[in-house]
Amino acid sequence: MEQQYSQHFLYPSTLFASKEPYVVKTILGSCVAICLWDPHTKIGGINHYMLPTWNGNDLASPKYGNIAIDKLLERMVHLGAKRENLKAKIFGGGELIESGANGTLIGERNIRVARLILEEKKIPVVASSTGGRKGRKILFFTDTGEVRHKFLDKKEQ
Repeated sequence: MEQQYSQHFLYPSTLFASKEPYVVKTILGSCVAICLWDPHTKIGGINHYMLPTWNGNDLASPKYGNIAIDKLLERMVHLGAKRENLKAKIFGGGELIESGANGTLIGERNIRVARLILEEKKIPVVASSTGGRKGRKILFFTDTGEVRHKFLDKKEQ
């Protein structure tokens, strides 16, 4: 029998985690989404951040990769996921516009932060689709860890 999923649209600078089966949708350009999943407890979560690191000014929000990853981990552990069981998938970080501070592009820096922090926290990255020149539409199934994604042309975003 086909699993019935509740749906959630994930906006930039937010995160979502659930014990219940959800399909979470989001659209990414230079932003990055990290999907975390515990295959034992079937708890899944996803974040969607816009910038790599919080500089200490204004609020420490999930707009920033380092904050978004920590907050997602906290939420998942709070729901009952075990850190040692977590698997990660990384998406996004495309360069859709021609610009970059000091020659390093936002998408590239967002991807780098994701990989560094997950490595630091010893969470294996089991799949990724990052970089390039197109946006992505993501569908994340919180109970199975499955991610479906498709590339978007500029006109679809």
